[in-house]
Amino acid sequence: MIEYNITSLSAGKDSLAAALLMKEREVENGILAFADTGNEHELTYEYLDYLESVLPFPLRRVRADFTAAIAARRQMMLSVIAGTHKERTNAKYHWTPETAERALSVLHPTGIPFLDMCLVHGRFPSTKVKFCTIELKIQPMEQQIQNPLLTEGHDIMSWQGVRADESPDRASLVELEWKLTNRASGAELWHYRPIHKWTAEQVFEIARRHGIKPNPLYLMGMSRVGCMPCINAGKNEILEISRRFPQVIDQKEAWEANVSMSSKTRAATFFPARDLGARNAAAIDPSKHGIRGRVEWSKTSRGGTQYDMLRSDSPTELCSSIYGLCE
Repeated sequence: MIEYNITSLSAGKDSLAAALLMKEREVENGILAFADTGNEHELTYEYLDYLESVLPFPLRRVRADFTAAIAARRQMMLSVIAGTHKERTNAKYHWTPETAERALSVLHPTGIPFLDMCLVHGRFPSTKVKFCTIELKIQPMEQQIQNPLLTEGHDIMSWQGVRADESPDRASLVELEWKLTNRASGAELWHYRPIHKWTAEQVFEIARRHGIKPNPLYLMGMSRVGCMPCINAGKNEILEISRRFPQVIDQKEAWEANVSMSSKTRAATFFPARDLGARNAAAIDPSKHGIRGRVEWSKTSRGGTQYDMLRSDSPTELCSSIYGLCE
């Protein structure tokens, strides 16, 4: 029996800190695991290659596969067209043969896990309905790395780069937590959160101590560097993305059109449309309530009603870091 030490490496500051603690403590059987959502920026993929070259542990990349889920979704659409599909009578929106035909036209695997997931759900994840972390990161890690090791009888210590000051939910977590024991093999899985009480400054400091540069996106106004953008992205991040990486906005606009086709409401926006004034799905105008509308909102001053020329026109070549990395 072997005890494996596994860190989920996102190419962000916190997971890097956990990996560097594994290095400092000279743990044995260390593994770095990266869950590729297909929604990361190219700079993050390049940075991940850099980390693979400077960290002493092997890196495994995993991806969620929605091929079977899309096939099942297609079968459901065919049952709608055939008139055999049963829906809840109290459902707010219902599938019709027309909307099912529309969905069938886009329900094909794209090779992009994030987009495929949204096509299956007919919507984008949100802060209130956050299925992306589970389906794109946790489940692939479990299915492709953790479960096979547990089945073989190996214990796992899962090192997690989670800090208490990120959110109330994370603040309630404990540093060391037993999660499960495999019934057949007796192997155990533990979650270890060694930086739970750390600050962001401490996280960047351990990287500096090891001579490892930060993900360049942190120098471009990003507070997080996983998905581009993350569903939790704030106003400043959206503005920086639109100015520095307009192709990302173009991509998300195209995704909104595709996912809208797979939705029974015929409308899907990357960020909640209600935040921009859409009362319901029928009222959604993609140009006003979709990613383009969100970019226009990001150019406004506080309150979202008046354009802020200083925000909109600042040079994109300038370093911009909320963590003080430009000093």
